[in-house]
Amino acid sequence: MYEDFTAIDRWTKKEVHCIYQALIVAISTRHADAVDIKFLVEGRTVWIALPHPAWVEYKNRTGRLITDPLAVEIAGHYLKTALDSGAGVDREMYSLTVQETLKHLDAVVSEFAPEAAVPSEQTA
Repeated sequence: MYEDFTAIDRWTKKEVHCIYQALIVAISTRHADAVDIKFLVEGRTVWIALPHPAWVEYKNRTGRLITDPLAVEIAGHYLKTALDSGAGVDREMYSLTVQETLKHLDAVVSEFAPEAAVPSEQTA
């Protein structure tokens, strides 16, 4: 769903094409406790960094795992939301907090299967 998508930039009203390119564990590349997910936004590189503690928090709260494909969906949802809302994507790197990550995870899960969604605020 969010590996290859378009969004409408709120301010310019232009359609923006976003394509997922890579997922890299940031510990090895920039010594960060995160997973970096790379998108091309109209050909320009944009990285979304999801903090590793979100994986632990989600597992503790729900008993479920954040898989690599789900992480891509979370980052893509954040990117689409930023474009649609007018927040834009004028930087090369965006670092989400644990709470932001879980909020976008909840949104993605509810879009995939609304009846099977388990909000991250619930405990397992």
